[in-house]
Amino acid sequence: MRYIRYNYPTRRSLPVAAFGRGAWNGLESEIDRLFDAALSGTANATTGGRFPVDVYQDTNNVFVRAELPGFDRKAINVEVVDGYLTIEASREGDDEKAMRATKFNRSVCLPEDVTTDGVTAAYVAGILTVTLPKKEEAKPRKIAVAVK
Repeated sequence: MRYIRYNYPTRRSLPVAAFGRGAWNGLESEIDRLFDAALSGTANATTGGRFPVDVYQDTNNVFVRAELPGFDRKAINVEVVDGYLTIEASREGDDEKAMRATKFNRSVCLPEDVTTDGVTAAYVAGILTVTLPKKEEAKPRKIAVAVK
């Protein structure tokens, strides 16, 4: 077996492609982004006061689901303005250092086929679910075809 000594790269020995567009460029920032996403629930500074939301739909409604554990119902504000759904939640701090006052907010752009009439919100077991009904013309219709 033959041993090859590893030489640490220096600025002079790196190829020019390492500083331009290469296959490995951006890998470090992508790994940092993955770690930030994995650790996002540990501190408010890493999330920037935001929380994750899920947006999904069925034939009649669009649903926005947000996980807000530990918040009081009265401290959650949901509002629809100009095609955006805004969710704000705040929590007052205790005297202990572990629990400081925090404020979270998130805005979601809504599809055009959503109507603002009949919007409902439910907060159960730390999960906020906002139900937005679709417009009648956006709902699928079943048409019978007559064969002659």
